[in-house]
Amino acid sequence: MRFLSVFIIALVLVYSCRTKVIQEKGSTDINGMINTIATQLKSSPLLDGTYPISGNKTFPRTVGKSGKLKLVTKRDWTSGFYPGVLWLTYDLTEDTYWKDNASKFTELLRSEQFNDADHDIGFKMMSSFGLGYKYTKNEDYKQVLVQSAQTLITRFDDKVGCIRSWDHHKDKWGYPVIIDNLMNLELLFWAWKETGDRVYYNIATTHAKTTMKNHFRSDYSTYHVVDYDTITGGVKFQGTHQGYADDSCWARGEAWALYGYTMAYRESKDAEFLRQAEKVANYIINIAKLPSDSVPTWDFSLKDKTNESKDASAAAIMASAFYELSTLTGNPENGKTYIKVANDMMSSLSSGDYFNKEGENKGFLLKHSTGSKPSNSEVDVPLVYADYYYLEALERRIRIKNQLN
Repeated sequence: MRFLSVFIIALVLVYSCRTKVIQEKGSTDINGMINTIATQLKSSPLLDGTYPISGNKTFPRTVGKSGKLKLVTKRDWTSGFYPGVLWLTYDLTEDTYWKDNASKFTELLRSEQFNDADHDIGFKMMSSFGLGYKYTKNEDYKQVLVQSAQTLITRFDDKVGCIRSWDHHKDKWGYPVIIDNLMNLELLFWAWKETGDRVYYNIATTHAKTTMKNHFRSDYSTYHVVDYDTITGGVKFQGTHQGYADDSCWARGEAWALYGYTMAYRESKDAEFLRQAEKVANYIINIAKLPSDSVPTWDFSLKDKTNESKDASAAAIMASAFYELSTLTGNPENGKTYIKVANDMMSSLSSGDYFNKEGENKGFLLKHSTGSKPSNSEVDVPLVYADYYYLEALERRIRIKNQLN
């Protein structure tokens, strides 16, 4: 009962919080926030008729330096997030306008169910067809997802105990596995539950446990990339591709770890995954230590963060994960802390500091994300996956509140 009381108090604080965005709209309730989101998304050139949905590049990823909308093909790892944004907005608004557009963009990804070129099929298909199936129960979507899971497991190596992430840079890595790959396991857990075929469960849990063993330092900060020897299954390299240094902790990578093990515990109920998620949470909160606005810079290990780029996408992913982890932990004090951290992140992301003004940035919701700082790619820009996880975090916050009412 004590935990429930604390939980309710914390949620009341969430909903009484007045963000700058909502103040600008003259509303303090959650409906005001949802209306603000819908209005901003409708200003996208993809929805107002400016850009025809045709050709190879049809999915928005970011806004370029010239201010032009950057579109990518269906093979890009981010392609599923825009349909996901539309599906989540449909769930938040119950307006079929969003369902119709989500269905249209989801359909454009259909052939990706057979794309075995990398591990990103889970990212792409769960955010598009996965949400579509969740909200419509369209049996055709289910079959696409099952095939997608079958495609993903072809990249698993028994000796290594992981799903291979990339096929590129073969001169640099033999069998690279990145921390992001945890996110693709949700597709396999889904397939296990839908089909009853335990091969999906076995591969997902094996990958997650191998990653626990080799991707984490003693303080539960993460390596971005681990390269394996396919003959021995041993580790050849631990380092980074997108972080500051091989021994640093890339912020979005740590976010993937928090989210990934929280999801793995939710799906499998394996207590080892819950313990891992809570240790990652402890690193973020007590060791890495978040800045005053709770939105991390692009790498936690930077010594001087004064002029470094923020990563709103990392904060959005973490907020979504912290909300869910608060419902899974058996520790009341941890649950209270996770809610507070998520609230603080969402308060900042919903403020004028991070939330775009109406009509700005081609309809993206959030600004100040960082894609890959070492490559000087997508630095201090809106990113579609930041919007996706921001909306998911909002949806989870609402769901928790409704369950307590």
